[in-house]
Amino acid sequence: MRGYTRSVRALVVEDDAAIAEFVARGLREAGFAVDHASGGEEGLEAARSGLYDVAVVDLMLPGRDGLSVIETMRAAGILTPVLILSARRSVDDRVRGLQAGGDDYLTKPFAFAELLARIQALVRRASRTPEPTTLTVGDLTLDLLSRRVVRRGVPIDLRPREFALLEYLMRHTGTVLSKTMILSHVWDYSFDPQTNVVDVLVSRLRERIDRPFEKKLLQTVRGVGYVIR
Repeated sequence: MRGYTRSVRALVVEDDAAIAEFVARGLREAGFAVDHASGGEEGLEAARSGLYDVAVVDLMLPGRDGLSVIETMRAAGILTPVLILSARRSVDDRVRGLQAGGDDYLTKPFAFAELLARIQALVRRASRTPEPTTLTVGDLTLDLLSRRVVRRGVPIDLRPREFALLEYLMRHTGTVLSKTMILSHVWDYSFDPQTNVVDVLVSRLRERIDRPFEKKLLQTVRGVGYVIR
């Protein structure tokens, strides 16, 4: 994982196989070492090992629910940052999760880009490891704090998904990203993979960051995906 001298270890405690695979695959692509537990007891046993830098915990788990897992972790002095992942959306549910010892709360369905950003924030907070606040490729700069994009001093206005796509591409400069990878990072796990939204979004982004300039940064690798370099 960029900015760290070793792989950041993440524990995913989730009984839905599709969601668990979606999260684990995305985290591994982002440089994490990932272990998966499909039940509460299994997740608690893994957490007790003390091996993890962050945990993603679902609330609706077989055997032992997520709140119990988190409460038991905290009672045992396990300080691993926990991101709660749940379909429960009410304010009361979020409050209960945070009071049980969760550090953040994200509701399903979710976009992987947001999940990753929240996990990275928890890891930074726990390790006090600073990360760059800007990304730069050639004469294109993206400011993660102000969410401003500038090329050759010219501000570029982007919609939220365009910004998320550009950030994902710039964090993986020189790496060809497939349409499936982009779908899983910019949209949520339940999005139809047969849609052409990736092509449309890439086209819109290219219009904004490349069309007015001589050098083209966003490139298509036929049959594989897209890359910025």
